[in-house]
Amino acid sequence: MSEKRRDSKGRILRTGESQRKDGRYAYKYTDAYGKPQFVYSWRLVATDKTPAGKRDDLPLREKVKEIQRDLDDGIDTIGKKMTVCQLYAKQNSHRKNVKRSTEKGREYLMAVLKADPLGAKSIDTVKQSDAKEWAIRMDEKGYAYKTINNWKRSLKAAFYTAIEDDCIRKNPFNFALDMVLEDDTEEKIALTQEQEDSLLAFAAGDPVYRKYCDEIIILLGTGLRVSELCGLTVNLDFANQQINVDHQLLRDSETGYYVDAPKTKNGIRQIPMSDKVYEALKRAVKNRGKAAAVNIDGYKNFLFLNQNGYPKTASNYESMFRGLVKKYNKNHKENEALPNITPHTMRHTFCTRLANAGMNPKALQYIMGHSNITMTLNYYAHATYASAKAEMDRLAA
Repeated sequence: MSEKRRDSKGRILRTGESQRKDGRYAYKYTDAYGKPQFVYSWRLVATDKTPAGKRDDLPLREKVKEIQRDLDDGIDTIGKKMTVCQLYAKQNSHRKNVKRSTEKGREYLMAVLKADPLGAKSIDTVKQSDAKEWAIRMDEKGYAYKTINNWKRSLKAAFYTAIEDDCIRKNPFNFALDMVLEDDTEEKIALTQEQEDSLLAFAAGDPVYRKYCDEIIILLGTGLRVSELCGLTVNLDFANQQINVDHQLLRDSETGYYVDAPKTKNGIRQIPMSDKVYEALKRAVKNRGKAAAVNIDGYKNFLFLNQNGYPKTASNYESMFRGLVKKYNKNHKENEALPNITPHTMRHTFCTRLANAGMNPKALQYIMGHSNITMTLNYYAHATYASAKAEMDRLAA
């Protein structure tokens, strides 16, 4: 009978256990892929003391228990040790050929993770409390609730992939963010008909903002995303009185102008021109200033230009609306001040107006270019008492 192996304290070592010359314990096992792996610890059992100057760690036999549990459950004992950053990179590698804005968003979140302690943690050590503390840190750094929630959604998807790959058992990001942070997202507002009329009237009579009237009318009368408006060229289908939307114009701080497909697949659509929109577009083509010679990804002759003759981008309109609202409120102190208005407010107003008028939801979904009907149906929840009463009166008639 062979003599049993013992450690320096005379304790019998189990199968797979050994002690190195420096006193450190090791355990050898075979992972789920049939490859030999090792784990180490300066302590064999919990009652052992960690040698002076050495990093405190779980005792070897505690580690062995975790390994055996993982092997029994089919957990990838190597994959579970990847960091959160590595997991996020792996998740992103599964979906290539994304829009440039998505790629930039991924790069930004990766930079955020690398700068935070969470990014370096191995995924098997991330607990739900860690994920919640990360969300709190992001809030303290000034990131908006909506941004944090979008990042949380991305990380939840990454950890779900890790579960599917048998790297971990639970998803630490499976919690409602509003249970941790207050949702201070400003509700999207739609202008009332009175506000819309008053704003347009003021802009039309103002020497600075009258030149933007047609663009405001078009946004209010089409529901175009601002990047889709920026992408319009002079080659409009006036004969059929429709706007063909098949691209958007954007600008990146690093690469400059670029043309991309609409935000969603449903974004490729045709929008009918109302008489007001038709006339506004006609005037816009007629009054278009001198254009710089630009060809952006095959597109040229853009309709709306800045003072240098280059195509306008979203930032131009955001700045314009800020200035317009500020001046309007300064000149209408006796009235209720207009809220913060962005180009998206025009789109929101357009959709809400049509929803309240009773347009078929599927037709409205098409015009808006929404990816799913739920987004469109949300606008029907914006009905006011007046619109609800009008609808009841119509049905009762």
